[in-house]
Amino acid sequence: MTIPFVKYQGTGNDFVLIDNRLGAWAAYVASQVPRGFSSEKALVAHICHRQFGIGADGLMLLQPKEGFDFEMVYFNSDGGLSSMCGNGGRCIASWAFSLGLGDAIAETQETSVPFNAEKTVKFWAPDGVHQAWKLAGSEIGLSMNPVEKIHALGVDQWELNTGSPHYIQFEDGDLSNIDLIPWARGVRYSERYAPAGINVNVVKILGEGSIAMRTYERGVENETLSCGTGVTAAAIAYTNQCAQNQRAQNQISNTLQQVSVNTAGGQLHVRFAAQNGRFENIYLIGAATFVFEGRL
Repeated sequence: MTIPFVKYQGTGNDFVLIDNRLGAWAAYVASQVPRGFSSEKALVAHICHRQFGIGADGLMLLQPKEGFDFEMVYFNSDGGLSSMCGNGGRCIASWAFSLGLGDAIAETQETSVPFNAEKTVKFWAPDGVHQAWKLAGSEIGLSMNPVEKIHALGVDQWELNTGSPHYIQFEDGDLSNIDLIPWARGVRYSERYAPAGINVNVVKILGEGSIAMRTYERGVENETLSCGTGVTAAAIAYTNQCAQNQRAQNQISNTLQQVSVNTAGGQLHVRFAAQNGRFENIYLIGAATFVFEGRL
């Protein structure tokens, strides 16, 4: 048995996407037992392997969910089911639009939505409800769930959950000089975060409303070119870091803010409002691009 797939990428974060609206995935997994894949996890890890499979940071299923346009089921490249993936959410939304899912935004509704958009979809993800909008070109705007708490771990370290847990450390030097993987693994596998682990990010402030970052993702167990929930976490932590450093005390306000985030795979933008330590109306914005399609 074979099954069709598409591959998408969002600022270098790449994913294998499979249409499971008719339940084809379970039958495909069962068909691979004679080939030696005794578990779904092993099969997903093989598909995502960059030498022996297609190569991806993760695999997603698009499947039905009552009351929603679809459900997003996300597997990390190690084959395990995982928490929310922001770039994955933008990519699967972009694909959903190409499949004809979602609703056109009427002119009379434009004042009630956060973007000047063509279409919108509402979907269920590992951390709950999300909405996405088809913007100009290949850009997708994705709603992220509110962040209730951000924890200061030190002068330059923060911990927060943006659908997935993230450790953020701010640095003043050149990020390319940091030996990221051994340092990040020390944090990810530390007693504080074991056994589930945490995503680890190092961030540099470039200027007002602008940061650069690198990310080590749990489940991938390596550096990725971009991480949507990490970008969101870094943008939120940036506002607290600025306030802590007394660089921009007026940034923590209830006005909608935007932070530009430079990753190794490209630039993303995060918009949000902050009020009394709570962050809401969070949107992750950037390109989500079709790469190729085939059959497994």
